[in-house]
Amino acid sequence: MSPILMPYRGVWPTIAPDAFVAPGASVIGDVVIGPGSSVWFGCAIRGDVHEIRIGADTNIQDGTVIHVTKGRFGTYIGDGITIGHKALIHACTLEDGCFIGMGAVVMDGCVIESGAMVAAGALVTPGKRVKAGELWAGSPAKLKRPLTDEDTAGWPAQAEHYAALGREYREDLTRRAAE
Repeated sequence: MSPILMPYRGVWPTIAPDAFVAPGASVIGDVVIGPGSSVWFGCAIRGDVHEIRIGADTNIQDGTVIHVTKGRFGTYIGDGITIGHKALIHACTLEDGCFIGMGAVVMDGCVIESGAMVAAGALVTPGKRVKAGELWAGSPAKLKRPLTDEDTAGWPAQAEHYAALGREYREDLTRRAAE
């Protein structure tokens, strides 16, 4: 089983050779996935009516949906980001090193700054800016408190863990295909 990679209006996704896209994930249209990034099982990344850009060493965990808004907003995801299982990332910007919790929804025109966190299950409504060092939670999401060094200490290690796990999966699939 392979990931579903397909064009939209003749534009194919561009995936770095060392990125991992899991079997069963779908990547469609004007999508660029950077080096060391991983897209896990059951994700849908649909760059059909605008562009999606995903940086290096970012992990997009199982069941996440990433989309855009026609003529208004692409989706821009930086480097070293963890996006938890079943998140919905829609036509927004996630800056380098932010953290998006499981089941979170980030809507059109939002910006999640570097070093910010959107809690699991949060709903960040259109046009909001989550500033560096802030934790937003709830539905609709609101500033809950400043993040501590303890809160953010594990984020780089988690991003590296998923980059390494993606390499392991990719190498295993490549080895099995060669057998």
